[in-house]
Amino acid sequence: MNWLKKYQTELVLLIGIVLVYGITAYFNDAYIERFQYNVTTLILHPAAILGIFALGAAVVIISGGIDLSSGSMIALSAATVCLLMVLFSHWGFATDGRLPAWCIAAAMGATLLMGLLVGTIHTWLITVVQLPPFVATLASLVGLRSLAIIMNKAVTASMGNQSIKVNVNDPTFFTIGEQWWIAMAVFLVLALFLYVILNHTVLGRHLYALGGNEQAAKLSGIRTERLKWFAYSFAAFTAAVAGILFAARIQQSDPESQGRAGELFAIAAAVIGGCSLAGGIGRVTGVVLGAIFLRTVIDAVAKLVTAGSDDFEGMIVGLLVVLAVAFNQLTDSKEGWRKQFFPGFFGTAALASVSLLVMAVASFSLRMSGRETAWRDGILAGVLTAIVLTVFKLVAIFAKRERARVATSGNLP
Repeated sequence: MNWLKKYQTELVLLIGIVLVYGITAYFNDAYIERFQYNVTTLILHPAAILGIFALGAAVVIISGGIDLSSGSMIALSAATVCLLMVLFSHWGFATDGRLPAWCIAAAMGATLLMGLLVGTIHTWLITVVQLPPFVATLASLVGLRSLAIIMNKAVTASMGNQSIKVNVNDPTFFTIGEQWWIAMAVFLVLALFLYVILNHTVLGRHLYALGGNEQAAKLSGIRTERLKWFAYSFAAFTAAVAGILFAARIQQSDPESQGRAGELFAIAAAVIGGCSLAGGIGRVTGVVLGAIFLRTVIDAVAKLVTAGSDDFEGMIVGLLVVLAVAFNQLTDSKEGWRKQFFPGFFGTAALASVSLLVMAVASFSLRMSGRETAWRDGILAGVLTAIVLTVFKLVAIFAKRERARVATSGNLP
Protein backbone atom coordinates (compact mmCIF):
# COMPACT_ATOMS: atom_id res chain seq x y z
CA MET A 1 0.00 0.00 0.00
CA ASN A 2 2.59 2.56 -1.13
CA TRP A 3 -0.08 5.14 -1.95
CA LEU A 4 -1.40 4.89 1.61
CA LYS A 5 2.02 5.71 3.02
CA LYS A 6 2.57 8.46 0.45
CA TYR A 7 -0.71 10.22 1.19
CA GLN A 8 -0.95 9.51 4.92
CA THR A 9 -0.93 13.24 5.72
CA GLU A 10 -3.91 13.85 3.43
CA LEU A 11 -5.78 10.89 4.90
CA VAL A 12 -5.16 12.11 8.45
CA LEU A 13 -6.43 15.57 7.49
CA LEU A 14 -9.56 14.17 5.86
CA ILE A 15 -10.32 12.14 8.96
CA GLY A 16 -9.57 15.19 11.11
CA ILE A 17 -11.97 17.39 9.11
CA VAL A 18 -14.78 14.85 9.47
CA LEU A 19 -14.11 14.37 13.20
CA VAL A 20 -13.95 18.08 13.99
CA TYR A 21 -17.14 18.78 12.08
CA GLY A 22 -18.87 15.81 13.70
CA ILE A 23 -17.86 16.83 17.22
CA THR A 24 -18.99 20.41 16.59
CA ALA A 25 -22.34 19.24 15.20
CA TYR A 26 -22.83 16.96 18.22
CA PHE A 27 -22.40 19.80 20.72
CA ASN A 28 -24.10 22.47 18.59
CA ASP A 29 -27.48 21.52 17.12
CA ALA A 30 -27.63 24.63 14.95
CA TYR A 31 -24.57 23.40 13.06
CA ILE A 32 -26.62 20.76 11.26
CA GLU A 33 -29.66 23.00 10.82
CA ARG A 34 -27.55 25.55 8.92
CA PHE A 35 -25.37 22.96 7.22
CA GLN A 36 -25.02 24.68 3.83
CA TYR A 37 -24.31 28.11 5.32
CA ASN A 38 -21.77 26.72 7.78
CA VAL A 39 -19.90 24.72 5.15
CA THR A 40 -19.89 27.23 2.29
CA THR A 41 -19.81 30.62 3.97
CA LEU A 42 -18.00 29.92 7.24
CA ILE A 43 -15.58 27.20 6.16
CA LEU A 44 -15.05 26.89 2.39
CA HIS A 45 -15.05 30.61 1.61
CA PRO A 46 -12.38 31.68 4.14
CA ALA A 47 -10.53 28.38 3.58
CA ALA A 48 -10.33 29.14 -0.14
CA ILE A 49 -8.90 32.62 0.47
CA LEU A 50 -6.44 31.23 3.03
CA GLY A 51 -5.54 28.39 0.70
CA ILE A 52 -4.77 30.77 -2.16
CA PHE A 53 -1.87 32.49 -0.41
CA ALA A 54 -0.95 29.28 1.47
CA LEU A 55 -0.11 27.79 -1.95
CA GLY A 56 2.39 30.60 -2.44
CA ALA A 57 3.87 30.04 1.00
CA ALA A 58 4.13 26.31 0.23
CA VAL A 59 6.15 26.88 -2.96
CA VAL A 60 8.62 29.06 -1.06
CA ILE A 61 8.91 26.47 1.73
CA ILE A 62 9.41 23.63 -0.76
CA SER A 63 12.19 25.63 -2.41
CA GLY A 64 13.92 25.95 0.95
CA GLY A 65 12.95 29.54 1.77
CA ILE A 66 10.45 31.39 3.92
CA ASP A 67 8.11 34.29 3.18
CA LEU A 68 6.89 36.43 6.07
CA SER A 69 5.29 39.12 3.92
CA SER A 70 1.98 37.44 2.97
CA GLY A 71 -0.18 39.32 5.46
CA SER A 72 1.27 42.73 4.62
CA MET A 73 1.09 41.92 0.91
CA ILE A 74 -2.62 41.23 1.35
CA ALA A 75 -3.08 44.64 3.02
CA LEU A 76 -1.13 46.41 0.26
CA SER A 77 -3.06 44.59 -2.48
CA ALA A 78 -6.42 45.43 -0.91
CA ALA A 79 -5.34 49.08 -0.67
CA THR A 80 -4.14 49.15 -4.28
CA VAL A 81 -7.27 47.67 -5.86
CA CYS A 82 -9.59 49.85 -3.74
CA LEU A 83 -7.64 53.06 -4.39
CA LEU A 84 -7.56 52.45 -8.14
CA MET A 85 -11.31 51.86 -8.20
CA VAL A 86 -11.92 55.02 -6.14
CA LEU A 87 -9.72 56.99 -8.53
CA PHE A 88 -11.54 55.60 -11.56
CA SER A 89 -14.82 56.64 -9.97
CA HIS A 90 -13.39 60.08 -9.06
CA TRP A 91 -12.28 60.58 -12.67
CA GLY A 92 -15.85 60.08 -13.84
CA PHE A 93 -15.78 56.53 -15.21
CA ALA A 94 -18.61 55.32 -12.93
CA THR A 95 -22.19 55.29 -14.20
CA ASP A 96 -25.02 55.14 -11.66
CA GLY A 97 -22.53 54.15 -8.97
CA ARG A 98 -21.17 51.25 -11.01
CA LEU A 99 -17.75 51.10 -12.64
CA PRO A 100 -17.44 49.50 -16.08
CA ALA A 101 -15.93 46.01 -16.17
CA TRP A 102 -12.71 47.24 -17.74
CA CYS A 103 -12.03 49.56 -14.78
CA ILE A 104 -12.41 46.70 -12.29
CA ALA A 105 -10.27 44.44 -14.49
CA ALA A 106 -7.60 47.14 -14.81
CA ALA A 107 -7.51 47.70 -11.04
CA MET A 108 -7.20 43.99 -10.39
CA GLY A 109 -4.59 43.53 -13.13
CA ALA A 110 -2.44 46.36 -11.77
CA THR A 111 -2.69 44.85 -8.29
CA LEU A 112 -1.55 41.44 -9.53
CA LEU A 113 1.32 43.04 -11.44
CA MET A 114 2.37 44.79 -8.24
CA GLY A 115 2.49 41.37 -6.56
CA LEU A 116 4.93 40.14 -9.19
CA LEU A 117 7.06 43.25 -8.68
CA VAL A 118 7.22 42.66 -4.92
CA GLY A 119 8.22 39.04 -5.55
CA THR A 120 10.96 40.24 -7.89
CA ILE A 121 12.28 42.60 -5.22
CA HIS A 122 12.34 39.74 -2.71
CA THR A 123 14.31 37.61 -5.17
CA TRP A 124 16.79 40.43 -5.80
CA LEU A 125 17.34 40.96 -2.08
CA ILE A 126 17.90 37.23 -1.53
CA THR A 127 20.01 36.37 -4.60
CA VAL A 128 21.94 39.58 -5.39
CA VAL A 129 22.10 41.44 -2.08
CA GLN A 130 22.29 37.99 -0.43
CA LEU A 131 20.04 38.74 2.50
CA PRO A 132 18.61 35.71 4.30
CA PRO A 133 14.99 35.10 3.17
CA PHE A 134 13.85 35.65 6.75
CA VAL A 135 15.37 39.16 6.85
CA ALA A 136 14.29 40.15 3.34
CA THR A 137 10.65 39.21 3.85
CA LEU A 138 10.64 40.46 7.46
CA ALA A 139 11.43 43.92 6.07
CA SER A 140 8.41 43.58 3.76
CA LEU A 141 6.28 42.39 6.66
CA VAL A 142 6.80 45.78 8.29
CA GLY A 143 7.21 47.97 5.23
CA LEU A 144 4.38 46.92 2.94
CA ARG A 145 1.67 47.50 5.52
CA SER A 146 3.06 50.96 6.27
CA LEU A 147 3.13 51.67 2.53
CA ALA A 148 -0.54 50.72 2.27
CA ILE A 149 -1.43 53.12 5.10
CA ILE A 150 0.55 55.94 3.47
CA MET A 151 -1.10 55.29 0.10
CA ASN A 152 -4.60 55.38 1.59
CA LYS A 153 -3.93 58.60 3.49
CA ALA A 154 -2.30 60.29 0.50
CA VAL A 155 -5.08 59.50 -1.98
CA THR A 156 -7.94 60.25 0.42
CA ALA A 157 -6.23 63.51 1.48
CA SER A 158 -6.11 64.63 -2.14
CA MET A 159 -9.88 64.17 -2.21
CA GLY A 160 -10.36 66.24 0.92
CA ASN A 161 -11.12 63.44 3.38
CA GLN A 162 -7.95 61.85 4.71
CA SER A 163 -8.54 58.35 6.09
CA ILE A 164 -6.72 55.08 6.60
CA LYS A 165 -9.75 53.13 5.41
CA VAL A 166 -10.99 53.34 1.83
CA ASN A 167 -14.53 52.23 1.01
CA VAL A 168 -15.64 50.89 -2.34
CA ASN A 169 -19.31 50.54 -3.21
CA ASP A 170 -19.47 48.68 -6.50
CA PRO A 171 -22.03 45.88 -7.02
CA THR A 172 -19.87 43.94 -9.48
CA PHE A 173 -16.82 44.02 -7.25
CA PHE A 174 -18.95 43.04 -4.26
CA THR A 175 -20.30 40.01 -6.16
CA ILE A 176 -16.74 38.80 -6.72
CA GLY A 177 -16.07 38.85 -3.00
CA GLU A 178 -19.47 37.70 -1.77
CA GLN A 179 -19.88 34.48 -3.77
CA TRP A 180 -18.01 31.67 -2.03
CA TRP A 181 -17.72 29.60 -5.20
CA ILE A 182 -15.71 32.31 -6.97
CA ALA A 183 -12.99 32.20 -4.31
CA MET A 184 -13.10 28.40 -4.35
CA ALA A 185 -12.84 28.30 -8.15
CA VAL A 186 -9.79 30.60 -8.06
CA PHE A 187 -8.26 28.45 -5.33
CA LEU A 188 -8.75 25.22 -7.26
CA VAL A 189 -7.43 26.70 -10.51
CA LEU A 190 -4.26 27.91 -8.77
CA ALA A 191 -3.93 24.56 -6.97
CA LEU A 192 -4.25 22.67 -10.26
CA PHE A 193 -1.72 24.96 -11.90
CA LEU A 194 0.76 24.45 -9.08
CA TYR A 195 0.11 20.70 -9.02
CA VAL A 196 1.01 20.44 -12.71
CA ILE A 197 4.11 22.60 -12.21
CA LEU A 198 5.42 20.60 -9.25
CA ASN A 199 4.60 17.12 -10.48
CA HIS A 200 4.86 17.22 -14.27
CA THR A 201 7.48 19.80 -15.21
CA VAL A 202 11.23 20.23 -15.00
CA LEU A 203 10.63 23.43 -13.05
CA GLY A 204 8.86 21.45 -10.33
CA ARG A 205 11.62 18.86 -10.05
CA HIS A 206 14.20 21.62 -9.81
CA LEU A 207 12.22 23.36 -7.05
CA TYR A 208 12.28 20.18 -4.97
CA ALA A 209 15.99 19.78 -5.71
CA LEU A 210 16.63 23.38 -4.66
CA GLY A 211 14.84 22.84 -1.36
CA GLY A 212 16.58 19.54 -0.75
CA ASN A 213 20.12 20.80 -1.26
CA GLU A 214 20.81 24.19 -2.85
CA GLN A 215 24.56 23.60 -3.26
CA ALA A 216 23.99 20.27 -5.03
CA ALA A 217 21.39 21.93 -7.25
CA LYS A 218 23.88 24.63 -8.26
CA LEU A 219 26.62 22.11 -8.96
CA SER A 220 24.26 20.15 -11.20
CA GLY A 221 23.75 23.23 -13.36
CA ILE A 222 20.32 24.35 -12.11
CA ARG A 223 19.64 28.10 -12.38
CA THR A 224 18.65 28.61 -8.78
CA GLU A 225 18.07 32.37 -9.15
CA ARG A 226 15.23 31.78 -11.63
CA LEU A 227 13.70 29.15 -9.37
CA LYS A 228 13.71 31.58 -6.46
CA TRP A 229 12.13 34.25 -8.64
CA PHE A 230 9.28 31.89 -9.50
CA ALA A 231 8.79 30.86 -5.86
CA TYR A 232 8.75 34.35 -4.35
CA SER A 233 6.85 35.93 -7.23
CA PHE A 234 4.19 33.22 -7.06
CA ALA A 235 3.92 33.76 -3.30
CA ALA A 236 3.44 37.52 -3.70
CA PHE A 237 1.05 36.99 -6.63
CA THR A 238 -1.19 34.64 -4.62
CA ALA A 239 -1.15 37.07 -1.69
CA ALA A 240 -2.27 39.80 -4.10
CA VAL A 241 -5.13 37.59 -5.30
CA ALA A 242 -6.17 37.01 -1.69
CA GLY A 243 -5.98 40.75 -1.00
CA ILE A 244 -8.35 41.47 -3.88
CA LEU A 245 -10.84 38.90 -2.58
CA PHE A 246 -10.58 40.27 0.97
CA ALA A 247 -11.28 43.79 -0.27
CA ALA A 248 -14.14 42.67 -2.51
CA ARG A 249 -15.79 40.75 0.31
CA ILE A 250 -16.05 43.72 2.69
CA GLN A 251 -15.86 46.52 0.07
CA GLN A 252 -13.08 48.18 1.99
CA SER A 253 -9.34 48.59 2.36
CA ASP A 254 -8.21 48.60 5.98
CA PRO A 255 -4.40 48.17 6.13
CA GLU A 256 -4.36 48.13 9.92
CA SER A 257 -6.37 44.90 10.16
CA GLN A 258 -6.53 43.15 6.78
CA GLY A 259 -4.13 40.25 6.46
CA ARG A 260 -2.94 40.63 10.04
CA ALA A 261 -0.90 37.49 10.92
CA GLY A 262 -1.75 36.14 7.46
CA GLU A 263 1.82 34.91 6.95
CA LEU A 264 1.54 32.72 10.06
CA PHE A 265 -1.75 31.22 8.89
CA ALA A 266 -0.28 30.56 5.43
CA ILE A 267 2.81 28.84 6.85
CA ALA A 268 0.61 26.91 9.28
CA ALA A 269 -1.65 25.63 6.48
CA ALA A 270 1.40 24.57 4.46
CA VAL A 271 3.08 22.82 7.41
CA ILE A 272 -0.14 21.13 8.50
CA GLY A 273 -0.48 19.97 4.89
CA GLY A 274 2.87 18.17 5.06
CA CYS A 275 5.43 20.75 3.88
CA SER A 276 8.76 20.48 5.65
CA LEU A 277 10.32 23.73 6.86
CA ALA A 278 13.69 22.18 5.95
CA GLY A 279 12.64 22.35 2.29
CA GLY A 280 12.26 19.83 -0.52
CA ILE A 281 9.06 18.19 0.80
CA GLY A 282 5.41 19.08 0.23
CA ARG A 283 2.36 18.40 -1.94
CA VAL A 284 -0.42 20.61 -3.24
CA THR A 285 -3.10 18.18 -2.07
CA GLY A 286 -1.81 18.45 1.48
CA VAL A 287 -1.84 22.25 1.41
CA VAL A 288 -5.43 22.29 0.09
CA LEU A 289 -6.62 20.00 2.88
CA GLY A 290 -4.44 21.80 5.42
CA ALA A 291 -6.21 25.10 4.71
CA ILE A 292 -9.65 23.49 4.95
CA PHE A 293 -8.73 21.66 8.16
CA LEU A 294 -7.38 24.83 9.75
CA ARG A 295 -10.53 26.80 8.94
CA THR A 296 -12.73 23.91 10.13
CA VAL A 297 -11.00 23.88 13.51
CA ILE A 298 -11.18 27.68 13.88
CA ASP A 299 -14.88 27.65 12.99
CA ALA A 300 -15.49 24.81 15.44
CA VAL A 301 -13.93 26.84 18.25
CA ALA A 302 -16.15 29.79 17.32
CA LYS A 303 -19.19 27.52 17.68
CA LEU A 304 -18.13 25.80 20.89
CA VAL A 305 -16.60 28.79 22.70
CA THR A 306 -19.31 31.39 22.71
CA ALA A 307 -17.31 34.20 24.34
CA GLY A 308 -14.02 35.51 22.94
CA SER A 309 -13.46 32.72 20.42
CA ASP A 310 -11.25 35.01 18.29
CA ASP A 311 -8.77 35.16 21.15
CA PHE A 312 -8.07 31.45 20.75
CA GLU A 313 -7.09 31.56 17.06
CA GLY A 314 -3.38 32.21 17.60
CA MET A 315 -3.10 29.53 20.25
CA ILE A 316 -4.90 26.99 18.06
CA VAL A 317 -2.75 27.73 15.03
CA GLY A 318 0.42 27.41 17.12
CA LEU A 319 -0.72 24.10 18.60
CA LEU A 320 -1.64 22.69 15.19
CA VAL A 321 1.73 23.69 13.75
CA VAL A 322 3.58 21.98 16.61
CA LEU A 323 1.48 18.82 16.23
CA ALA A 324 1.95 18.81 12.46
CA VAL A 325 5.73 19.17 12.69
CA ALA A 326 5.87 16.50 15.41
CA PHE A 327 3.79 14.16 13.26
CA ASN A 328 6.11 14.74 10.29
CA GLN A 329 9.11 14.09 12.51
CA LEU A 330 7.62 10.81 13.66
CA THR A 331 6.65 9.57 10.22
CA ASP A 332 9.94 10.63 8.60
CA SER A 333 12.16 9.33 11.40
CA LYS A 334 13.71 5.88 11.16
CA GLU A 335 12.74 5.36 14.77
CA GLY A 336 9.09 5.93 13.84
CA TRP A 337 6.72 6.10 16.78
CA ARG A 338 9.50 4.93 19.12
CA LYS A 339 11.20 8.34 18.93
CA GLN A 340 11.57 9.91 22.37
CA PHE A 341 10.15 13.41 22.75
CA PHE A 342 10.65 13.59 26.53
CA PRO A 343 14.10 12.11 27.20
CA GLY A 344 16.04 12.70 30.42
CA PHE A 345 15.63 15.49 32.94
CA PHE A 346 14.69 18.20 30.43
CA GLY A 347 12.12 15.88 28.91
CA THR A 348 10.50 15.42 32.31
CA ALA A 349 10.56 19.18 32.90
CA ALA A 350 8.97 19.76 29.49
CA LEU A 351 6.31 17.14 30.25
CA ALA A 352 5.40 18.93 33.49
CA SER A 353 5.39 22.33 31.72
CA VAL A 354 3.05 21.10 28.97
CA SER A 355 0.68 19.64 31.55
CA LEU A 356 0.61 22.91 33.52
CA LEU A 357 0.02 24.84 30.31
CA VAL A 358 -2.91 22.60 29.37
CA MET A 359 -4.34 23.05 32.87
CA ALA A 360 -4.10 26.85 32.61
CA VAL A 361 -5.57 27.04 29.11
CA ALA A 362 -8.44 24.69 29.95
CA SER A 363 -9.23 26.54 33.19
CA PHE A 364 -9.33 30.02 31.65
CA SER A 365 -11.16 28.81 28.54
CA LEU A 366 -13.89 27.09 30.54
CA ARG A 367 -14.13 30.09 32.84
CA MET A 368 -14.69 32.37 29.85
CA SER A 369 -17.55 30.10 28.81
CA GLY A 370 -19.17 30.62 32.22
CA ARG A 371 -18.58 27.13 33.56
CA GLU A 372 -18.68 27.12 37.36
CA THR A 373 -16.40 24.07 37.68
CA ALA A 374 -13.79 25.57 35.35
CA TRP A 375 -10.87 25.40 37.78
CA ARG A 376 -11.60 21.83 38.83
CA ASP A 377 -12.03 20.71 35.21
CA GLY A 378 -8.84 22.53 34.24
CA ILE A 379 -6.85 20.69 36.90
CA LEU A 380 -8.36 17.41 35.71
CA ALA A 381 -7.31 18.21 32.12
CA GLY A 382 -3.77 18.93 33.28
CA VAL A 383 -3.56 15.69 35.28
CA LEU A 384 -4.89 13.62 32.38
CA THR A 385 -2.37 15.26 30.06
CA ALA A 386 0.44 14.44 32.45
CA ILE A 387 -0.70 10.80 32.65
CA VAL A 388 -0.94 10.41 28.87
CA LEU A 389 2.46 12.02 28.25
CA THR A 390 4.06 9.95 31.02
CA VAL A 391 2.74 6.75 29.45
CA PHE A 392 4.04 7.95 26.09
CA LYS A 393 7.47 8.62 27.67
CA LEU A 394 7.61 5.19 29.37
CA VAL A 395 6.61 3.33 26.20
CA ALA A 396 9.39 5.09 24.28
CA ILE A 397 11.92 4.24 27.02
CA PHE A 398 10.95 0.57 27.08
CA ALA A 399 11.02 0.40 23.29
CA LYS A 400 14.53 1.88 23.25
CA ARG A 401 15.75 -0.60 25.87
CA GLU A 402 14.24 -3.51 23.95
CA ARG A 403 15.97 -2.42 20.76
CA ALA A 404 19.25 -2.13 22.64
CA ARG A 405 18.78 -5.60 24.14
CA VAL A 406 18.00 -7.15 20.75
CA ALA A 407 20.95 -5.37 19.16
CA THR A 408 23.28 -6.64 21.92
CA SER A 409 22.09 -10.20 21.44
CA GLY A 410 22.84 -9.95 17.72
CA ASN A 411 19.27 -10.60 16.60
CA LEU A 412 18.60 -7.14 15.15
CA PRO A 413 17.51 -7.58 11.52
